[in-house]
Amino acid sequence: MARAARQYVCQSCGAVSAKWSGQCDACNEWNSIVEEASTSSAPKSLGKARGRQVNFVPLDGETPESPRLITGIAEFDRVLGGGLVTGSAILIGGDPGIGKSTLLLQAMASLAKSGASVAYISGEEAVEQVRMRARRLSLADAPVELAAATSVRDILTTLEKSDPPRCVVIDSIQTMYVDNLESAPGTVGQVRASAQEFIRMAKARGISVFLVGHVTKDGQIAGPRVLEHMVDTVLYFEGERGHQFRILRAVKNRFGPGDEIGVFEMTDAGLAEVSNPSALFLPKEGQRVSGSCVFAGIEGTRPVLVEIQALVSPSPLATPRRAVVGWDSNRLAMVMAVLDARCGLRLAGNDIYLNVAGGLRVQEPGADLAVAAALVSSVTDVPVPGGAVAFGEIGLSGEVRPVSQTDVRLKEAAKLGFERALCPTVSSRKPPLAVENISAVHELVDLFDQAENKRSAAGGSIG
Repeated sequence: MARAARQYVCQSCGAVSAKWSGQCDACNEWNSIVEEASTSSAPKSLGKARGRQVNFVPLDGETPESPRLITGIAEFDRVLGGGLVTGSAILIGGDPGIGKSTLLLQAMASLAKSGASVAYISGEEAVEQVRMRARRLSLADAPVELAAATSVRDILTTLEKSDPPRCVVIDSIQTMYVDNLESAPGTVGQVRASAQEFIRMAKARGISVFLVGHVTKDGQIAGPRVLEHMVDTVLYFEGERGHQFRILRAVKNRFGPGDEIGVFEMTDAGLAEVSNPSALFLPKEGQRVSGSCVFAGIEGTRPVLVEIQALVSPSPLATPRRAVVGWDSNRLAMVMAVLDARCGLRLAGNDIYLNVAGGLRVQEPGADLAVAAALVSSVTDVPVPGGAVAFGEIGLSGEVRPVSQTDVRLKEAAKLGFERALCPTVSSRKPPLAVENISAVHELVDLFDQAENKRSAAGGSIG
């Protein structure tokens, strides 16, 4: 017979404990443990009971490729790997108000206009509120089936009909509840059980399901970590509130490349695609100032050029300030230490401000050389020589290591009008632009010294 049990579950990591405590022993999060009721039966041994035999198949068998639904939003399809795979489960998370619901409503409206049947189920907003957003986005005429519900049982009963929709949006998974659990919606048990039911339906009925997820203060999707393992694709919608640009990033994709990005611009009429993001993240043509360097990076399979800005100023404080936006602060500390130890720049006693322009967050180590160039440029008050792009990974000994997809980076820089690149050795025999090979950070500093000497000589001759 089933017995009622009480358990205490951490809402941050999902760890279960027998008693309440102020801090979770697993993730060290404070005030995250909530009492939940669970109904469980005593475990029974399988004994000699026989189950159904599992059939094995050869690894090289023929399997038809999963068909894809094209939403018509190129940046959205790009991040998904070429479109929606039938029967897939996609989890999308992002900060409140970043535009998750707007993006999905636009994608579903585009799908519906192309002839696919879609359903949008909101657990956070009433039908009237969703309709207001659709009218503001000029999508009211799209044949999207709309409902407001939070009961998983009711939703599954409605969708398990003879002609189910091909795509369903659940906004959001934290508002859904399974009625055979006593815990409140949004708790770890409810989120896990609700997601499992929707994923089961997606695989059994061939329905593509979008699950919108809330995020914690650390930017991670709220709920159990196993939720990200259960779904096929995990998308993060990123962006700064002060910038109009939004980045849709795939951190997991079973049907396409990971770390792919799509770039959107938030406008009064909704989210607009940005087909050439490099042009938006770069400074205006002809604008060359000290402390600025253009980094030729790779996001997924797409080359992206972005401006990295640095400001080095004397600090009146005993502990100089370090402010970093869009990059890893620990990596900045490492680059500064290498410049101090290998080049004698003495940056430690200064305030350091580093910013990636446009609200983009750079994660690859190939940006080390561009950051170093921006720092040296700010210290010497000399613009980057020739207005060049830069990329390369810096080691602790001061060497600059090659990075992947060098040719793609150079071609993108040449396409946008750059004529020079600062980078490690290039394998291509005929690069599309002039390449200044930088094998160590002291060679980078020497370039700035030469540029400063030329500027001083030119000033002296004019005088």
